[in-house]
Amino acid sequence: MYNNEPIPRPAGPPASSTPLRDYLNGARHGVDPGYAVLPRSLAESMPLPWQQQMAHLMAEFHQAFGHLRWPVYKVVPSRYERLVDLDEEQLAEVGVFAEIDVTGDLVYRERTGARIEDPENKRVLVSCLDPIPRQQAGHVPPAPNPIPPVPQNGGMHTGGHPVQQQPPPRHAPPPNGHQPPPMTPPHGQQLPPWGAGR
Repeated sequence: MYNNEPIPRPAGPPASSTPLRDYLNGARHGVDPGYAVLPRSLAESMPLPWQQQMAHLMAEFHQAFGHLRWPVYKVVPSRYERLVDLDEEQLAEVGVFAEIDVTGDLVYRERTGARIEDPENKRVLVSCLDPIPRQQAGHVPPAPNPIPPVPQNGGMHTGGHPVQQQPPPRHAPPPNGHQPPPMTPPHGQQLPPWGAGR
């Protein structure tokens, strides 16, 4: 039977044809107009399912563009600073030098000699110490909110003082060669030695 009702359209905006570009344009961490940097130490500390998916995606990406001549990238952690806050070494890094002009004022110039106007409000990108911790061999950074370990046989108590745990008494194994039952005292109470009362 023919339905005269119009086909309902899905709610919300249509799906983007450039989802990765859209995301990177709004991302703030490790993204500039040319590159997206992913700190390896943080990526390798992600949960295993995430790492498995990421490894699959990276393999597809490298397979698709493995025919290109890839350079070796040198990533330098950097941050924006005001030009007037830089020291001489940092000024040299960004290609700027400072001098006193004939009027006695401090002026900033580019390598070409052109004077930089309004240096108080000019911000430049200079290298800095990397705030991202590097992963050491066999070490994974802890999760933001690690779950505290649950104490075993910690004892149950309702008063203000915890139950004092005492080590089990030492005794020789029975002559028949059987192992004694495990010493797991309920509620923090110590069990009598194995074989007592038999």
